[in-house]
Amino acid sequence: MDFHYYLQLLYQNIMDSSWMEIVAASLGIVSVWYAKKANILVYPTGIVSVLLYVYICFKAQLYADMGINAYYFVFSIYGWIMWSRKDENKEDPPVTYSDRKTWLISIGVFLVSLVVIQVLLRIFKANDVVYWSSFVPYTDTFTTAVAIIGMWLMAVKKVENWLFWIAADVVSVPLYLYKGLVFTSLQYFVFLVLAVLGYFEWRKLAKENIMTNA
Repeated sequence: MDFHYYLQLLYQNIMDSSWMEIVAASLGIVSVWYAKKANILVYPTGIVSVLLYVYICFKAQLYADMGINAYYFVFSIYGWIMWSRKDENKEDPPVTYSDRKTWLISIGVFLVSLVVIQVLLRIFKANDVVYWSSFVPYTDTFTTAVAIIGMWLMAVKKVENWLFWIAADVVSVPLYLYKGLVFTSLQYFVFLVLAVLGYFEWRKLAKENIMTNA
């Protein structure tokens, strides 16, 4: 499979995509861009994107994917509320590093998520022999569990949320390429680039906050 094959597949993916999918994907990228800037607009743009994906997945009977997007919607509302809170000086919540407690919670939720997601996949994909004969169920489980933690850490403005998104994107790019979804793979590559930039930008913001409060 050469470059021209994937280019043709990308063109076909775009042609097969509905206007709703293109809008959802575009808003997803815009949302991550706002997240990189620690701009609260990450949430309204992200909410519209995930709601569109919930509908798209429901129509396509992709109930597991619909479920994770529903989770994104709930935590987008939570994150929007958290980011909207002001301190006594009417300042926005600062970007900070995760402490030991946050890391322990993250690891615990990640491990529980791995088990729960596997159980759900075995319920919804029980009769899909082709699916279970590949590595896809395990990469799907990993990326979903990582994204769950990333979404929570972003809601509480922790720098490390980007590390989880980077991990998810690194796996998702080749995963969707393997599935023949070149357009989606390209979208996750853009997410990966933005996540790396976001990590360094949030590190800078966290260091500025430490210096301000020193």
